[in-house]
Amino acid sequence: MKRYISDVKTPKVSIAPMIDRTVRHFRYFCRLLTKRSLLYTEMITTHAIIHGNRDIILGFDDFEKPIALQVAGSNPEEIYQAVKIAEKWDYDEINLNVGCPSNRVSGHMMGAVLMAYPKLVAEMVSAIREATDKPVTVKHRIGIDGRGILPEDSPKIVFDKYEDMSKFIEIVEKSKVDRFTVHARIAILAGLSAKENRNVPPLKYEDVYRLKKDFPYLNIEINGGIKTLSQINEHLNYVDGVMLGRVAYDNPYLLTEIDGLFENGDVNNISRKEVIEGLITYIEKIENNGGNVYEALRHTLGLFYGVAGSKEWRRLITPPWKKGYSGKDILEEALRILPKESLAESELIMNS
Repeated sequence: MKRYISDVKTPKVSIAPMIDRTVRHFRYFCRLLTKRSLLYTEMITTHAIIHGNRDIILGFDDFEKPIALQVAGSNPEEIYQAVKIAEKWDYDEINLNVGCPSNRVSGHMMGAVLMAYPKLVAEMVSAIREATDKPVTVKHRIGIDGRGILPEDSPKIVFDKYEDMSKFIEIVEKSKVDRFTVHARIAILAGLSAKENRNVPPLKYEDVYRLKKDFPYLNIEINGGIKTLSQINEHLNYVDGVMLGRVAYDNPYLLTEIDGLFENGDVNNISRKEVIEGLITYIEKIENNGGNVYEALRHTLGLFYGVAGSKEWRRLITPPWKKGYSGKDILEEALRILPKESLAESELIMNS
């Protein structure tokens, strides 16, 4: 069989899809900090897209681009329908979720449990390809422990060896995947929470490195436990790209360094003062449209992580607010009272 070699360039860094985190407000905030990274939506189910309020579920500001839509489902026909609907919003990529460890998700035959059904995953990728000409990518784990979720008569319930993942890739790649994003932990589908699944199973970066070595023609991106610039650079010696998770939400100012990793890229030399000024424009637009300002500001709580003014920033943007204060008033007060050295900082802040 002729191999599919994608001409889609893998971003050096992307920001992982995170439930209740990578909403449009956080993505706008991220784009102030990094101009080059690929951003993702939250995981959105096919059912939500087909039956929900599409403008709310799928809408985004063009400022957020490039942005990938992550979909979750288990039925190729519904995947096709959902992606066809999403074409109206012009996402830059479509990503299939085969990595969510939640037992609620797996119980509906979505997320990481799909690693046990690689032929079905391949069918869904093919359905996405029929629905769009955008790049199609897959995010998955290095394996799963499906005990408690998969039927006892399943051919294989535990996929915890490199050979299991390799076989999964061999089958799915035939459907022409533009990139595989691999979380370097197995997913334990019963007995651990989603949060525990981000920490308890051991990281096995070497398995992802081996995957790139064994399938050099595939685009491979690594994910899981990556927190510093030096770690990103180390991984880029072995794979095509790095996906950042919770660290991007908890310590977002580190994203200002990311653009320098891209080809012909420069560090986004933006200060926290300039970020807040950019937020004022965004918040005013939300208020003028009758939106909830706190729903936007709460995703910026980590802006002063690790520097003077962090506690005060969190206090300022968290209700209750002074009577009659608008979102703009709150942000302008922050510019007046927060430490000048923290507001002006635009130096490298990731640990080396």
